Amino acid sequence: MNATIEVICYKSKLLKNNEHPLMLRICRDRKRKYQSIGVSVKAGDWDFRKNKPKPHCPNQIQIESIIADKIKQYQSTILDLRAENKAFTSTTLIEKVKQPTNRKTVLDMFNDYINQLLTSNRTGYALSIKQVKNSLLLFNKHLDIYFSDIDISWLKRYEIWLRDSGLKENTIGIRFRTLRVLFNIAIEEKIVKSEYYPFDKYKVSKLSQKTAKRAIRKNDIKAILNYKGKTDYERLAIDLFTFSYLVGGINFVDIAYLTKQSIVENRLSYARRKTHKLISLPLQSKVIELIDKYSDENSKYLFPVLSPFHKTEQQKANRVHKAISKVNKALKSIGKELKLPIDLTTYVARHSFATVLKRSGVSTSIISESLGHSSEKITQIYLDSFENSQIDEAMKNLL
Repeated sequence: MNATIEVICYKSKLLKNNEHPLMLRICRDRKRKYQSIGVSVKAGDWDFRKNKPKPHCPNQIQIESIIADKIKQYQSTILDLRAENKAFTSTTLIEKVKQPTNRKTVLDMFNDYINQLLTSNRTGYALSIKQVKNSLLLFNKHLDIYFSDIDISWLKRYEIWLRDSGLKENTIGIRFRTLRVLFNIAIEEKIVKSEYYPFDKYKVSKLSQKTAKRAIRKNDIKAILNYKGKTDYERLAIDLFTFSYLVGGINFVDIAYLTKQSIVENRLSYARRKTHKLISLPLQSKVIELIDKYSDENSKYLFPVLSPFHKTEQQKANRVHKAISKVNKALKSIGKELKLPIDLTTYVARHSFATVLKRSGVSTSIISESLGHSSEKITQIYLDSFENSQIDEAMKNLL
């Protein structure tokens, strides 16, 4: 049934100024709802047959303009709801008009969020959000759409497109989790109504698989640490891997930002850029040798990843991204030469540190503290994916 909208003079209610309020009457599914438009007139100034102010009514033109605008606002909202194939009642129609959502497109939302992250110097996270935005642009051709357009059917098409593009399960999961984050923010900022949230039924949790093994044993670690690089970049890659392994599994980004002020009383003290957690670890003799090897009086940094040339956060982020790609390329080449069971990357040092300690009997809480994780649960995710040997051993007791 179509909704009818008209303004009437509510004669049954008399205000203190001896005027009657003008009310918007919405009829839908044989139910009526009234909403004041904030204007009142005397009964003698209103044409009840034509439902409009009489020619002699004070402020007639202004009142007619207000009435026309109100009716247009409601009719426009009805058209939007029908275009989106959304059902509504008189009550929900009034609520939607009274609390309109910010007509910000998905592209606007992504760009604003990326700019917020860059302003907060969270360049790494901003880059990952930008990757998802670019992925969505490739899929949908444009993002001049509203979040209410992203329904379960749309998400399924996007998932199929990502799979056809050859992306791995966990990468697809990251794309969808990021989109879900943006959708939740859009709801918080009243850009979209919560009733349009598609992730209650479309479960992102299904888009994940167990993390592939990224830790190696002590013998393999020793082979890496003793490897003599053929080029300067291979030698740098080995040294950074060694540093990470011996200093609490510190990740590449944190290594890049370490300065001479990070060393206090023969300990390395720094705050993780990801979690902002403060970490203090002892420096072994081998680590001190590495620091001395790359010491440069013209640079405040411990290692030659960043330099005084990199001044802005964006310049630093671009440099770190480029450097880690080159280092990982060198490590993968070294790993193949050493016939390691997995691709060698800087992250392998972090995982191997955790695993070697765990197999040595060190508690998960201590390992968590060293890694700078926000909780032991995250550390356990690291460890769980490496302990298949323990499960295999236990299985032998079944018979």
